[in-house]
Amino acid sequence: MDGIPDAAVRIESDGVVFEARDAALLRAIDEQGSLNAAATALERSFAHAQRRVVELEEAFGSLVERRRGGAGGGGSELTDRARDLLTRFARLQAEFAGVADATLSVFTGAVRARDGELATVDTEPGRVLALVPKGVVVGATVDVSVRADAVTVELPGEAPAPDATSARNRFEGRVAAVTRGEAIGRVAVDVGTETPLRALLTTNSLDRMAFAEGDDVVVSFKATATRAIER
Repeated sequence: MDGIPDAAVRIESDGVVFEARDAALLRAIDEQGSLNAAATALERSFAHAQRRVVELEEAFGSLVERRRGGAGGGGSELTDRARDLLTRFARLQAEFAGVADATLSVFTGAVRARDGELATVDTEPGRVLALVPKGVVVGATVDVSVRADAVTVELPGEAPAPDATSARNRFEGRVAAVTRGEAIGRVAVDVGTETPLRALLTTNSLDRMAFAEGDDVVVSFKATATRAIER
């Protein structure tokens, strides 16, 4: 769906994440009538596609019903569970499309250093690494923005170590508010600024982590999802 990062829309079950590539694989199986033809249409290896279907079925239940060869030549078709999963995913995409671009967190800061397209910026909640346009020099005052769909929120005991993740920007904070939709929830995190840092999560993630107002959390986001524009 235009404007939505592929990795932003996800459905989780038993530690397995169903995302856009998986939805495309199931749709291709439905359209092509077999896993082999679906893999060919998507320019993926059959072995990899087969392994992925097995992984998904271990977490989500039976998704593809295989028919052995015979007069009809055999093939594969989606189960009702798979169609329900695709419906949930499409609904999640539709809801996400309505909110993904609507929520930005913005902090004012000063450029401390530059390294090519990236700048280290000192902001009120802490130091961040952000993409900056040409012409922004060290010492410049900038507005740093990050989209809510790019922010990860985790409980302190579940957050990976800083050197174990590609998300270079990381703050500790406290949950200020949780708002639930049908498939997407919003979490506002107090990181010591006038306005909170906002994040979008699936309701599955909200249920799993059971965030409540006042909980301590760790928020993180990648430098490539962070923009610094001179004021």
